[in-house]
Amino acid sequence: MLDLLLPQRCLGCAAAGAQLCGPCVSSLRRIGPPLCARCGAPTAWPVARCRECAGRRLAYASARAAVEYDAPVRKIVASWKEHGLRRMGVLAAEIVVDVLAAPRADAVAFVPPERDRRLRRGHHAPEVLARELGARWGLPVAPLLARTRTGRRQRGLTGPERRANVRGAFRADRAPPRILLVDDVYTTGATVHASASALRSAGARRVEVVTFARAIRIR
Repeated sequence: MLDLLLPQRCLGCAAAGAQLCGPCVSSLRRIGPPLCARCGAPTAWPVARCRECAGRRLAYASARAAVEYDAPVRKIVASWKEHGLRRMGVLAAEIVVDVLAAPRADAVAFVPPERDRRLRRGHHAPEVLARELGARWGLPVAPLLARTRTGRRQRGLTGPERRANVRGAFRADRAPPRILLVDDVYTTGATVHASASALRSAGARRVEVVTFARAIRIR
């Protein structure tokens, strides 16, 4: 009945039907090799470190994403996060599983929300994605991370400003040895680095990052 009253339209092309239609799903630009082994940036050939992450101390062992964070995906992610489209979490997880191999991990953690945004949105996209991935990969999901403070919004900040904004912004009381850390978008890596740092301080020996989308700067 709800679908009759409020017919669903594709977030990509506005066609009636699915939240994201088959052709739009197929048109999303998947991220494949060659990649930087550390941060997952596409490269001309396989490298251990790329220009984007070389010279930076990173708390995570590797980062991987399923699709490029281009204009169509920015629109999709914005709608997913701001309008409570929980079904997008299911679709995002399906795409991630299709693109990325299942990781070896003891548990899945997710970047925690700021309280006011969670209340306003009614859901938290990284948590939804983490729980969907945990179900598909047979891994337990645990809210291991919490925020220690509320910072400025990351949007519009430079890379150094982003890193300073989230430095020390997360804490974890405990963490198993191997963690899969999930977020919706990897932009500069500042948020997942700060989150992974908290997990490492709580006992994790290895943190691998998986996101639905990734901003691409260097090819």
